[in-house]
Amino acid sequence: MKKTSGILWGIALVAIGVILALNALGITDINIFFDGWWTLFFIIPSLIGLISERDKTCSIIFLCIGVIPLLCYQKVLDFSLLWKLLVPAVIVIIGIRLIIGAVRPGGRRSGGDTEGWVSGSGSGIFSGAKLDFSGEEFKGTELNAVFGAVECDLRRAIINGDCVINAKAIFGGITIYVPADIKIKVRSTSIFGGVDDKTGAGRSGEHTLYINDTCVFGGIDIK
Repeated sequence: MKKTSGILWGIALVAIGVILALNALGITDINIFFDGWWTLFFIIPSLIGLISERDKTCSIIFLCIGVIPLLCYQKVLDFSLLWKLLVPAVIVIIGIRLIIGAVRPGGRRSGGDTEGWVSGSGSGIFSGAKLDFSGEEFKGTELNAVFGAVECDLRRAIINGDCVINAKAIFGGITIYVPADIKIKVRSTSIFGGVDDKTGAGRSGEHTLYINDTCVFGGIDIK
């Protein structure tokens, strides 16, 4: 899925670059700074997330946060309806996500699929969540912080092979505590956010923890 995400981001950036170049040459006159253009910072990552991510809750929420204001700027909707529609839409999406999470079969997968989570997942959506894998075999997990915070503690986890954390921090924060005897590799897609790896360079270990993250006005700390 990360490969798909990278391809989609590449296509989006190439398209923007081509449009800017054609405008500069006078071949086209496409105004990418239209009224409400800033909503694309929510819409584009959300659309890519809907295609490439397994858990689409965050993508749907931020698609609403981008599309509804854009419709207001384009005078399709009245600005007086902005919060009247946006807040209920987010609440409904979160409610549906909670229902699906409650009725869906257990979160563990067999095998070593490093693209998804296999040791459970944590989501802090307008709230906080804490995962502690002490004494448990850890193979990977998925972390989502949306206007909230998530803490994942792996310091006393049992790690017998390479593993993956797929993390998404959107107007939220994620803290990941890692053991000293594991290598860390980060692959980040960030928009007004980022990852702070405080573990230091040159770490050695038999196994590697791969952290694939998306940060939008949010951050991830690795300690």
